[in-house]
Amino acid sequence: MRDLKHLNWFENLLQEANNKLITHAKKEGKVCVAFVCENTPEPLMNLGNAFGIRLHAPNTGSMDIATYYMTSFLCETSRALLERAIEGGFNFADCVIAPDGCTMINRCVENMELLKTMGEGNDKFFHEFMEIPLKADDNGVELLVLQCQNHILNPLSENYGIDVSDAAIRKAVEEHNRVCRVITEIGNFRKESRPRITGYEFHVLTLATYVMPQYLIIDKLEETLKEIKTREPEDKKYRARIAVVGSEVDDSGFIKLIEETGAYVCADRFCFGSLPGRMEIELNNEEDALTQVCRHYVYNGHCPRMFNMEKVYGRKAYVNDIAKEYGADGIIYQQIKFCDPWAYERLLGSTMLREDYGYPVLSVDRPYNISSSVGQMRTRVQAFVESIEIKKLQGGAK
Repeated sequence: MRDLKHLNWFENLLQEANNKLITHAKKEGKVCVAFVCENTPEPLMNLGNAFGIRLHAPNTGSMDIATYYMTSFLCETSRALLERAIEGGFNFADCVIAPDGCTMINRCVENMELLKTMGEGNDKFFHEFMEIPLKADDNGVELLVLQCQNHILNPLSENYGIDVSDAAIRKAVEEHNRVCRVITEIGNFRKESRPRITGYEFHVLTLATYVMPQYLIIDKLEETLKEIKTREPEDKKYRARIAVVGSEVDDSGFIKLIEETGAYVCADRFCFGSLPGRMEIELNNEEDALTQVCRHYVYNGHCPRMFNMEKVYGRKAYVNDIAKEYGADGIIYQQIKFCDPWAYERLLGSTMLREDYGYPVLSVDRPYNISSSVGQMRTRVQAFVESIEIKKLQGGAK
């Protein structure tokens, strides 16, 4: 396939947490709202003159300093983010919003605050820590509404004069949905028997929507969609179609590694992926926008933090549904090393998807930066892909 016109532009921007688009937005006088968890309602950080940026730490190397403060038993994502913060890599942020999605990320941001890694010279800078629900029910929605009001909307309004009105929230949701629509439409091409976009390319585009100011990339995303519609797919047949499930994948190299074995990553059910992360938020005119946004996140999220049984079993059913929809032959269930919520979820999920739903499943933990274990991971993925091929030949694949 011919190269996508803007792919290299997106790839280069992803090499830096403080990319040039963030610098551009800041020069325009905009307020950068940093966040660290998929449970934070994203449109609320893109209100008025603000723009939301999810913190990530590309090209992470040593995490020795962060390990000193957090120990080696905490997940590599939390340590990578703290290491980058200590290095000064997140000085572009005007505030940080941290829900208690897990204790490790919470502890990461607490250390950022205690060590004063951000906000130097900005007397308006603030850290906010949110409580988020453990169950998807009406009480959970009420809790999230209260937390968003107290820890996102009020601080943004009081410190930076951001418009947090109902009208502003509805406008932010409309812009959010525009991004969701284009990513969803691009992602739908992965369902084709001869896909006209690779899983790696799709991951680059999706990741960009979380770590770059969306208003500065939407035109290029829409142009890329038009380009893909007329793109001629390759004739080659993939050895297997793989759905990747689990914790966040900040390193596109992991997706590239999988596809270098001859597989195709057809679906992305992981934190900050497109499923369900880029699902549109539907609003009505009878109820306030904040409540509707919070309800969307409570009921449509698939974070393992949610403990009610409908969610516990629903997460596996959801993976089964998208595996069918996107034609997956097998599932890679992955987690960042030492990630407790996804470790338990991976054990139960990989077992149920294999035994109850009949999918071949590869269950792995991995480093934040895949370059530190490329050889070992490639060997495991290759063996998994070969096992799927053998089952296909035997007529036993799902």
